[in-house]
Amino acid sequence: MGQQVNNYVPTICNRLPQFTNEKTLMKYRIIDLFSGAGGMTLGFVDGRFEGGFDCILAVDNDRAAIATHEKFFGGESVPGNIEDWLKKTKKIPQADIVIGGPPCQGFSLLNKNREGDERRALWEPYMDIVKASGAKVFVMENVKELLKSTEFDDIRARAEKLGFKIVADVLNAADYGAPQTRRRAVIVGWNEKAGVTPPEFPPRKTHSAPTVKDDLPNWVTVKEAIGDLPSPVGTEIRDSEAPLNLHFGRNPTKMSLARYKVVPPGGNRFDLQKNAPELTPPCWLRKPSGGTDLFGRLWWDRPSVTIRTEFFKPEKGRYLHPVKHRPITHREAARLMGFPDDFPFTGSKTEIAKQIGNAVPPPLAKAIAKMVKDMLKTKKTAKAA
Repeated sequence: MGQQVNNYVPTICNRLPQFTNEKTLMKYRIIDLFSGAGGMTLGFVDGRFEGGFDCILAVDNDRAAIATHEKFFGGESVPGNIEDWLKKTKKIPQADIVIGGPPCQGFSLLNKNREGDERRALWEPYMDIVKASGAKVFVMENVKELLKSTEFDDIRARAEKLGFKIVADVLNAADYGAPQTRRRAVIVGWNEKAGVTPPEFPPRKTHSAPTVKDDLPNWVTVKEAIGDLPSPVGTEIRDSEAPLNLHFGRNPTKMSLARYKVVPPGGNRFDLQKNAPELTPPCWLRKPSGGTDLFGRLWWDRPSVTIRTEFFKPEKGRYLHPVKHRPITHREAARLMGFPDDFPFTGSKTEIAKQIGNAVPPPLAKAIAKMVKDMLKTKKTAKAA
């Protein structure tokens, strides 16, 4: 008989079925650009998060990610380059909100003058679609370094030219119920000519660090998110119901397993170097300082560090299980992002890992969606009055 584990739903979620916003209710229309698998869309659309929105279009050049998006959300899903699609499409659908995160490579943070690069930065087609869709609000998410770049000044200038005012800040997903201290830049633009009111920004926090003295619940911990999962089985995607379908392991070498075993709870590569220098890679021995997350163990009683696309490789970050001698599984990574177990990731192991690591944590998206809904509700109320 197969193992039975209750389906995980983030604690921040409403205890309601998915998509509680029936077709009989009016929903705000969103376009999701550079959508990935749809972490941001999930926070807006699914009734267990915010709800009251309908995704009418998603565009991403990752075919596996856009297949995942289409499978769960429906709507028009475009796999391909956004610039190519813009040249071919005859009409951009009208929408209330445009959301999305132009990939950080497009911002050329290491090449601020864009020397030798004649391509447009990827925020430019994003803003073209904001204009063409008649959107009243846009939400752009990206790496926190964006806010210190010259590209941010260009984005602000373009937004103001289109009649938008903007606010921006770095938000920590853990402050909004995600079991992960992921810090990302969020830019919110609104068109005052369309009667939209300014946002309450940053959104009100729903959780706080344990050291903060307030009435909010503490950050969601790793143990709360993944502590109920059994030991993983196999090394491939499993023919099982969620959550066990993505709860598989790897085939570590004897050397790797020996290394895992000498890293204590909360430890990292420096503990490996101290406890077993003979097992430590020579390049680490030659570099006695540096980041403390490499080959590190997650802590049970804290949120996860930022989950990236290669979370299954401990040499890439703090991705060892808190107590077991293995890296975290795909299911554990998805839960640490704040995805419910029933979200249907599609593709190969590597493709799904990329979708998980590139996503916006849905609990963070929920907080943003609530803020946007309040902006648009106020507009409707004022118009009715």
